[in-house]
Amino acid sequence: MLPQGAESSPQDQSLMDVPQVITAIETGYRCLTGVTCLNETEIWMCGDDDMMKLFNIQGERVKSIQTNPEISPEDIAVTRSGDLIYADFIDRTVNTVKNTQIKTVIRLHGWEPRGVCSTSSGDLLVVMDSDDYKQAKVVCYSGSTEKQSIQYDDKGQPLYSSGDYKYINENRNLDICVSDLGARAVVVVNQAGKFRFTYTGHPSTTKGDFLPHGITTDSQGRILTADNNNSCIHILDEDGQFLRYIDNCDIKRPWGLCVDTRDNLFVAEFTGKVKKIQYYT
Repeated sequence: MLPQGAESSPQDQSLMDVPQVITAIETGYRCLTGVTCLNETEIWMCGDDDMMKLFNIQGERVKSIQTNPEISPEDIAVTRSGDLIYADFIDRTVNTVKNTQIKTVIRLHGWEPRGVCSTSSGDLLVVMDSDDYKQAKVVCYSGSTEKQSIQYDDKGQPLYSSGDYKYINENRNLDICVSDLGARAVVVVNQAGKFRFTYTGHPSTTKGDFLPHGITTDSQGRILTADNNNSCIHILDEDGQFLRYIDNCDIKRPWGLCVDTRDNLFVAEFTGKVKKIQYYT
């Protein structure tokens, strides 16, 4: 998702035969789970403690924001206006950070937020589990007001599994893309919430079970998801067709993903390092 006023990438990109690491940042987290781009030079991160940290591309910490001391943020994202948002699984809230002030925007009852993203129109998408872990859904909010709820397909079957990590992103065609670890799948619906496709991994004899974690999309509509089990990134086109892996950059247990305005990929490794990777020409 492009920040407001940002220039999109050229429309004639092709994928590199050999993606390359541009830089690597040591974050100090023992377990790093979330990453989201503020701009081309600064990246927010979250991990195994109650501090969200802003780093520049040189690896210097610029700012830190303390959240709920009981638990680390479940997910983070940046709005089009540049504000940080995060999901608090324990408090059942979605919060914004403007400068250093934290404001609760959404307070859930009976549901726990998993993943969050800001849409091109300025709405918030939240993927959540019910408290009893028997249901899961995606809800679109305008501010604190619920606009849309997406839970079932046309046959009345649940779209998402419940009780495990889920992350969410909006594609350029306004599709809603969810990485669903419990289902071992990427589930995509259109803007109206109608099911489009499920991706459950590429049939490859060299890879183990597909365990998707972070998910992001680029200016070409490609969907990228972190496969924590196989330490690689899967790249799909916007219709769910597998394009390629990124598995040559010594990636270790990838968790969070984001792209900047030039489609550089940032990979948050669970081991505490963020790698900036170029994967297009």
